[in-house]
Amino acid sequence: MLLETLSAMRDLPRLHEITTVMIRHGFGDVMRRIGIISLLERAGQILRFHTAEERHAALETPQRIRRAFEELGPTFIKLSQLMATRVDIFPPEWIAEFEMLQDRVPPTPFDRLLPGLEKSLGKSPFDLFPDLQTEPCGSASIAQVHRASLPDGTPIVLKIIRPDIRPIIEADLRILKHIAALIESEIPEARRYQPVQIVNEFARSLLRELDLSLEASAQERIQKSFANDPGIVIPRIYWEWTSPQLNVQQYINGIPGNDLAAAEARGLDRKILAARGADVILKMVLVDGYFHADPHPGNVFYLPGNRLALLDFGMVGRLTDQRRNQIVNLLVSLAQHDERAMLDVLMDWAEDGVIDEDRLYRDVSELASDYEFRSLKDIRLGDLLDEITAIMRTHLIVLPADLTLLFKTLITLEGLGLKLDPDFRITDHLDPFLRRVIRQRYHPATLLKRGKHGLHDILSLLGGLPRDAARLLKEARRGRLKIDLDIKRLDHFGHQIDRSSNRLTIGLLTAALIVGSSIVMTVQGGPTLFGLPLFGFLGFTIAFFNSVWIVVSIWRSEKE
Repeated sequence: MLLETLSAMRDLPRLHEITTVMIRHGFGDVMRRIGIISLLERAGQILRFHTAEERHAALETPQRIRRAFEELGPTFIKLSQLMATRVDIFPPEWIAEFEMLQDRVPPTPFDRLLPGLEKSLGKSPFDLFPDLQTEPCGSASIAQVHRASLPDGTPIVLKIIRPDIRPIIEADLRILKHIAALIESEIPEARRYQPVQIVNEFARSLLRELDLSLEASAQERIQKSFANDPGIVIPRIYWEWTSPQLNVQQYINGIPGNDLAAAEARGLDRKILAARGADVILKMVLVDGYFHADPHPGNVFYLPGNRLALLDFGMVGRLTDQRRNQIVNLLVSLAQHDERAMLDVLMDWAEDGVIDEDRLYRDVSELASDYEFRSLKDIRLGDLLDEITAIMRTHLIVLPADLTLLFKTLITLEGLGLKLDPDFRITDHLDPFLRRVIRQRYHPATLLKRGKHGLHDILSLLGGLPRDAARLLKEARRGRLKIDLDIKRLDHFGHQIDRSSNRLTIGLLTAALIVGSSIVMTVQGGPTLFGLPLFGFLGFTIAFFNSVWIVVSIWRSEKE
């Protein structure tokens, strides 16, 4: 508790800055409801409210959130990028605002990067990489990219972590975790957005991005998957110089994904590029179970021969065999108009909470009827996923983290494909992959493997059942059987009880001081002050200040 208190005191200036920005963008009431404002005031931090609510009254809530996050800097911009993937929680107008935030910041001067580079490489980077450019060719909040070459002339890029970025991010993450817990505890209507889960997921993702060797590992894993495909290029990693602070990789000279005019001028076929992009991502998702989770135009280059290059593997998704089977089941059940099978998949995704299954079934049936006379190839996957996530939001079903990334990836991919080819349908490319997965699912070797695993699980369960039952009965007989209950707001209730008991104790002591001091006042002799018995006077003085403290404490709690 002491360490947590010291950490909170250290983060107070940043907390004050965050709160001030949120107030300025019209969220003062939220800060007040979760107790942040009273905390800062008790810590001596003065807040200026201005007339934020009036200035921002014309803006919708998603716009105000986006502007606040933009002003708060890199950590919050990264948070908005994660929230843009939560199509199951936030409606389209929120997603659109989150997607507007771009991770662009002014570059760090190269002389500030140099000490970290020399420490990572063991010598000056200028001795290892001829033609190292001190001006970056790309700059983001966590890292920036510089061009160079190997001694043999091979062009490369150095992706370098910004110096001193980790303490800043860790401080912001500590504050965000506290704020998320307060929001979930104090604002019931915000619990459906699961702020604690979002921040925890964000913290894991962001801390992984601070280790560039993890990104390099993901990049090399996907590169090996496409080693025999000449149509897809993944930059090579140079491991002899790569570390958590530095990623050295092959330089790709191509046409940026959003420069369609240049692609046409070079004679590239946009339809082939769109089809190739769809095949690449679907193979990663449905066959490999490990995929590039951010295929927006900035991370795609077009190369001669209608080839594609994928860049920036800081965000990757993973799918288990079970999850891939669920995706296949959902698509197949939609094509076959099997409403019950669709419902089963959605119920599998509803990990927590109570679901009205009958109402959910009615909504699924309505969705299935809308697609009843449409073949799979005529369906826009983005529209379908939007409708599925709308149903899930209605029923407060929160997608598991791996599926949120998958949904966002597929929607982004379809958007990129439509820019390349207005007639693009990602579902045109689904059929061969679905057939491949289904054939693999019922292959004799797969069935045998699944049977062995099932038999092993049954035997393990049966073998451990007598021991577990005996242990349970023994604990019950000894009176040591425990049942853990996790009740929301119980900690907050405990704090309230603790504060009330403290006030009651001080009140009783104050009453005792008044009674005792009154008795002392009637006793003759002893030291005096202002003509009054000294100890009686001191007792009344202490009782007065105790009374003032109790009144102020009650007044503050009513404001909170």
